[in-house]
Amino acid sequence: MQRNWNRREFLKTTSAATLAAMAAGAPVASLLSGCGKGRPVATADTVILLWMAGGMAHTETFDPKKYTPFEKGMQGDRVLSTFKSMPTALDGVYFSEGLQSIGKVMDKGTLIRSYVAADMGHILHSRHQYHWHTCYEPPQTVAAPHLGAWIAKELGPKNPVIPAFIDIGQRFTVGEAEELKAFHTAGFLGNEYGPFFIPDPSQGLESVRPPVGMDAKRFERRNQLYNELINKSPFADHGSDYQKESIKRSMEQAYRLLNSPEQKAFDLSLEPKEIYDIYNTGRFGLGCLLARRLTEQGARFISVTTEYEPFMGWDTHENGHTRAEGMKKMIDGPISQLIKDLDKTGHLDRTIVILASEFSRDMMVEGRPDAKVQEQVNQPDVLSELKFYGMHRHFTDGCSILMFGGGIKKGFVYGKTADERPCKSVENPIKIDQVHQTIYHALGIPEDTQYEVEKRPFYTTPDGKGKAVMDLLKSA
Repeated sequence: MQRNWNRREFLKTTSAATLAAMAAGAPVASLLSGCGKGRPVATADTVILLWMAGGMAHTETFDPKKYTPFEKGMQGDRVLSTFKSMPTALDGVYFSEGLQSIGKVMDKGTLIRSYVAADMGHILHSRHQYHWHTCYEPPQTVAAPHLGAWIAKELGPKNPVIPAFIDIGQRFTVGEAEELKAFHTAGFLGNEYGPFFIPDPSQGLESVRPPVGMDAKRFERRNQLYNELINKSPFADHGSDYQKESIKRSMEQAYRLLNSPEQKAFDLSLEPKEIYDIYNTGRFGLGCLLARRLTEQGARFISVTTEYEPFMGWDTHENGHTRAEGMKKMIDGPISQLIKDLDKTGHLDRTIVILASEFSRDMMVEGRPDAKVQEQVNQPDVLSELKFYGMHRHFTDGCSILMFGGGIKKGFVYGKTADERPCKSVENPIKIDQVHQTIYHALGIPEDTQYEVEKRPFYTTPDGKGKAVMDLLKSA
C-alpha cells in the first residue's frame, strides 16, 4: 500500500539520510558496473536541464487540445485548453499560443507527450521534484544523488576550472526551502560533485569573485577561517574522511575559478546587447543565456529553473490562464534562442537540452483518473470568474518533455495523450527511470552503474532496472 507521506515525515527522513551521508565512507564502485554490455558510445558531453518548476500543464503548452474560450458561468469540465493551437516547424504538430518561437525550432529536437509521473499518494511538489531529479521516490534512507551529481561523478569536469554541476535560479529563501535542498545535493557521492549555486544569473559574476572591498589577501584569510570552522564543526567529528576531503576539493575548485580567466563567462554584461535583450525576460531568461555561456566554457551539467515557490510561476492553483500566459512570455524567446545559439556554434551536437516539469495539470482531475488523490485547493466546477479559468489541479498521467541535441532525434514526436478528458498517456508511456537512462546512454554511462553504500548496491536508477528509450536516439 502506498503511504501518504506528509511534509514533516519527508523532511525528517531526508534529513536523517543527509546526516548519514556525511558519516558515510567513500562509495565503492562495483567491479561489475558497466561490464554487462560495455559502455555505450557517447553522443553528448553536456546536459542543460530547463526546469519548469511547479507543474506545467501539458494541454496549455506542448500538447494542446480543443480550445474553449472563457464564458462566465461555464462548466469547468468543458475546458481542455485555454489557448488556441499554433503550428510548429513539424507538419501536423501544434503548440499552444504563446510558444511559437520554441515551435519554430522543433525540427531540431524531440517532443515527448507521454511522460507519466509517479503515483506517490498525497501530492507534494517537492517530493515529485525529488523523484524527477534523483530517480528515487522519497524519502530514502540513503541521500540519493541528483542527476547532475551522477553525471559530474561519472564523467568528471570538461574544464577543470568550471564547476561540473551548476544550478541557476533556485533560491532557498522561498517556501519549502528545506524540501528543495533535499535533492539539490550529490548525496553519498560527496560534496565536490554537488551543485555550484547561482540564485540570480544577473549577479553571476559576483558568485565567482570576492565581495566588493575585499582584496585577495583578506579573501585568503577568510578562506582559511572557513576551513578552520569546518574542522571545529560537528562535520569534523561525525563526517567521514572521504566526505571531509570531498568538501575541501570543492572549495579548492571554487578558489581556482575565482582566479581564472574563465570567470568572464559569468559576466552577462559582455554579451552583445541585441542577444542579451532576447534573453532578458527575467531571471529564467538570463539563466538560459548564462547556461549557454557556461556550456561554451566547458560546464558538464547545468540546471536552469523557473524556480519553485508555492502558488507562484507554474504552480497555478488559480489564475491558471493568465499565469501560464506570463510564463510563456518568460520562456519562449530565451529557450528558442538558446537552441539556435548552440546550433549555430556547433555545441548542440554534443549538448542535450531538456525541458521538463514534475507533473502536469488539469481542470478537473487531481492525480490520475484511476488513482485520484485528495484535493488540495477548492475550485468551483462552474467558473464565475476568470481566475478559475485554467489548469489548476495536479495531473500525473500525461506530461510533456522536450529534448534537443546530443544524439536525440530531430523533428520527432514520441507518445500520445487522449484528445478528450482525461487527457492521459495512451501511447508509449515513459517514466523517469527511462528518461534518466536515455540521458546516461547518450553520455556513454552504462545503465548498470552502481556504488556500494551501506553494504548494498546503489544504482543510477532504482535496482538498476531503468532502460534507455532507444527510439529517442538517432543511433537507434
